[in-house]
Amino acid sequence: MKKLIILFSIFFSISLSAQNVRDVDAETFKKLMKDKKSIVIDLRTPDEIKTKGKIKNALELDFLALDAEDKLKKLDKKKTYLIYCAGGGRSGDCKDLMAKEGFSNVANLAKGFDDWKKKGFEVETVK
Repeated sequence: MKKLIILFSIFFSISLSAQNVRDVDAETFKKLMKDKKSIVIDLRTPDEIKTKGKIKNALELDFLALDAEDKLKKLDKKKTYLIYCAGGGRSGDCKDLMAKEGFSNVANLAKGFDDWKKKGFEVETVK
């Protein structure tokens, strides 16, 4: 019985931590950005950011770079991260990696920056 209780406790805590790792639409992503403690991360390449711009004040972390996983692992797992890429593929992979690494609060812009821009939300140009 003790083993069953321990297993249930472990499963329940894993389920709770994964609850806040999710995909969101552009409107929800924008609302989540209002929390100034949230950290927005653009996972696209520097060239993509230069040619298309980025969400204002987003940090840049090229998810295709060789050291991307190492950089992600150094982030504070207890903070809230709002991540995006061009169309949602890379950021979806990143979301899964972050969940696996124990991050407790991650929101992925499911349809990516392209959808954000299409909706007319604010974009910052980068030189």
